[in-house]
Amino acid sequence: MKIGFAGLGVMGGPMARHLVEAGHDVSGFNRSPDKARAWADATGGRFAATVEQAAADAELFILCVGNDDDVREVVAAALPSLAGGAVIVDHTTTSARVAREMADRATGQGAFFIDAPVSGGQAGAETGQLSVMAGGDADALARVEPVLMHYAKAVKLMGPPGAGQLTKMVNQIAIAGVVQGLAEAVHFAQSAGLDTDAVYEAISKGAAQSWQMDNRWKTAAAGQFDFGFAVDWMRKDLGLVLDEARSNGARLDLTTLVDGFYAEVQTMGGARWDTSSLAARLQRH
Repeated sequence: MKIGFAGLGVMGGPMARHLVEAGHDVSGFNRSPDKARAWADATGGRFAATVEQAAADAELFILCVGNDDDVREVVAAALPSLAGGAVIVDHTTTSARVAREMADRATGQGAFFIDAPVSGGQAGAETGQLSVMAGGDADALARVEPVLMHYAKAVKLMGPPGAGQLTKMVNQIAIAGVVQGLAEAVHFAQSAGLDTDAVYEAISKGAAQSWQMDNRWKTAAAGQFDFGFAVDWMRKDLGLVLDEARSNGARLDLTTLVDGFYAEVQTMGGARWDTSSLAARLQRH
């Protein structure tokens, strides 16, 4: 398939590489041209100097960029250059509002837009084990799902445009609460003078077990917070969550609290630490 890919960062770069390795004709664009050239040199993909060049005659156009405004800008540039009936798949985490807006815009120009945020982080992108939650046209998604499976372990259609983004918000709400609980558990164990490795062995096979515990307990206990998804990114996502909650009336007491805790971590210099750095805030006290 002829594919355009915009956004070759820590997530998009590996995802686009998987597509090249699978034999697809991939043109990669990045706002920093040097990064796009390096990606093309490393993978054998095509370098695109502009969004329009990446999108030229593409049957599938994928983007993994920063925020709502970035999505609007890239989609506006790409749409006129795409092949007729092309599918746009957006892996950016955005508001549900912009997903619906882009779906309407794509439909008006003979294309399809799928909001398809992912879970699994940089490691999932590298290993091709991402989970994709999608919103949009079922037939359009079915057409491109085999391509997405080159870097995903699961693709699930959640409903109409925006439903993928709303599901990603649910994901981030759940993570925020679990990571705060993990941080407090580690902090309590250390304050009580317990051997945190022994505590992990005692509780990690029971009801307390979680992905966060298995992957972040020991590093959080050691004060190590350089493992992927940054606090800045989590605060962006939680901002989207809280904005949506103000619209739909959901009460998110814990999420609001944890967002404030992440703001404290930012003031500590932890903007680029990973999300388990909530433990650093407690260790400081």
